[in-house]
Amino acid sequence: MTAGAGLTGPGGTVPGTPLDPAEAAAQSLSVRLFSGMLATQESFIAYLGVKLGLYQALHAGGPATARQLADRAGLAVRYVREWLEHQAAAGLVAVDDPDLPWQLRRYRLPPGHERVLTTSADPVSMVWTAVLPLGGVAAALPSLLAAFRTGEGIGADVFGDDWRQGHGGANRSIYAGRLAGWLARHVPDLHERLSRGPAFIADIGCGEGWASIALAQAYPAARVTAVDLDEPAVVQARRHAEEAGVSGRTRFLAADARSLAEAGQYDLVCVFDALHEMGRPVQVLRACRALCGPDGAVLLLESQVAERFTAPAGEIERFQYATSVLHCLPAGLAGDGAVGTGTVMRPEVVRSYARRAGFGAVRGYELDDRLHRLYRLDGEPAGPQPDSPAGR
Repeated sequence: MTAGAGLTGPGGTVPGTPLDPAEAAAQSLSVRLFSGMLATQESFIAYLGVKLGLYQALHAGGPATARQLADRAGLAVRYVREWLEHQAAAGLVAVDDPDLPWQLRRYRLPPGHERVLTTSADPVSMVWTAVLPLGGVAAALPSLLAAFRTGEGIGADVFGDDWRQGHGGANRSIYAGRLAGWLARHVPDLHERLSRGPAFIADIGCGEGWASIALAQAYPAARVTAVDLDEPAVVQARRHAEEAGVSGRTRFLAADARSLAEAGQYDLVCVFDALHEMGRPVQVLRACRALCGPDGAVLLLESQVAERFTAPAGEIERFQYATSVLHCLPAGLAGDGAVGTGTVMRPEVVRSYARRAGFGAVRGYELDDRLHRLYRLDGEPAGPQPDSPAGR
């Protein structure tokens, strides 16, 4: 595939020749889309490196020739050679001497790149956020084309393990490193209650369980019951909890919030980065309210988006919309009665859902995180808070 003439000027336009606004806009957009296509291609090649274990093998085993790396990973050397040459050309891996014959060239991960390109809880790892979700979207593209025509939703199984693991792991470092601090700073009464214990937490839409695990680790006096409709994710959550040493204080169920029998017994009910893709969010919030004890509260971790629609918008808003189009909207349209909220769930939508679910107070908190906002929902009315959307 080669670039079109529009990248250097249509029909060989002489550099420096004045262009009318429409022509300039066309050329600018052409360059932008080419750059986007290149970034997408390179992201898919990084996906191959993650899924085939090439980055991990290069990190664990040290510098290698194409044949050595192919042997480590159990792959065909011709493909590995082409992959390595691309990675070196793109600057993701380094090559000792590019002038050597291909059989003798040794490749390595530059210092720091292993943190980004291998799977871990490191906050700079992009495996969860930027790489694995590509596989889920690629698998769902035929279904997405059909959904645009029919208006139907797309279930979790279509997006598969790549999206399940990517979406679950994307917030892993946030939950492990920041969640307890956010609770201590913004909802100190809940933090104190969970710390003092005994306390009971419900995690609704738990995915692969990373928030539940972080809460169990931060609050040893608490017991966590977590539910999700996606059974494969629940299976993974149990395994993660076992590996983290908190399986005795966590319970994972393939179920929905309404199936929990412990009505009125939870000090904290969480819905973290999940409500916007649930088909019936108001019903979910009603179930969450029923689970809360007399002094309990519901916490939502949701997308950081602007109060109102603007265009053009910044990169965070663009990211949230892109995620919505490719996954969260179709996920939120799956099932009977699904409303299709989408990732861009603005604060007023959160407040509306909460009011309809019977909550009297909704408080929003700005976090030291570009992608998320925290909300607290209480049953009894309260005055506007200075750091809440209602108070601004």
